[in-house]
Amino acid sequence: MVVSLLVADDDDLLRNLVKEVLEEQGYQVYEAADGEEALDIFWEHSEIALVILDIMMPKLDGMTVLDEIRERSDVPILMLTALGDSSSELSCLKHGASDFVSKPFHYEILVERVKNLLKLTKTQNLDNIQLGILEIDPAGHKVYVREKEVILNNKEFQLLEFLVNNKSIVLSREKILDRIWGYDYDGDIRTIDTHVKMLRASLGEAGNYIKTIRGIGYSFEEIQ
Repeated sequence: MVVSLLVADDDDLLRNLVKEVLEEQGYQVYEAADGEEALDIFWEHSEIALVILDIMMPKLDGMTVLDEIRERSDVPILMLTALGDSSSELSCLKHGASDFVSKPFHYEILVERVKNLLKLTKTQNLDNIQLGILEIDPAGHKVYVREKEVILNNKEFQLLEFLVNNKSIVLSREKILDRIWGYDYDGDIRTIDTHVKMLRASLGEAGNYIKTIRGIGYSFEEIQ
């Protein structure tokens, strides 16, 4: 399976060179020229396995994008910082960055950092999750019920993963909305109920694992 990466940098020349170098290594590379575009692409493509972020970008800077992604995802994030900017490097790590590379950099070093982060992630938490008749493949973003694949859209998969990762915990609609849609989402909170209904329908028998907690929200409970 081809591994997908996202490269976000407003320097067109550098971004294109990084994209070319990574594609030569066999990766599929999405690219963004500003922070807003980076977030749009990341949330649209759930298969993205690693993000490379420049700190200084228009619309939304790299630190803001880092914070937004960390609210809802543990995907490896490699930050691009100015040479010798130790304060930015420290700030990146405190905000949840996985690693950083200082500009200017050798492309061979960038490639090795990417490989190391992907290798580390693969050994950590990409094992399939088996819960009764439900099986989740985090790496492939696939879901199976009684060994038959169930097709979920990106939001449904994120919702299921969040519920499963908080198994037996009652999650309020507000908490789910903040985690999956973002704190700045200004739509109707009832979208949670709509998506839960869709998710249950998609999961068939396993949809009963998602329990409605009246007046509060939802909880994932495995039925023995």
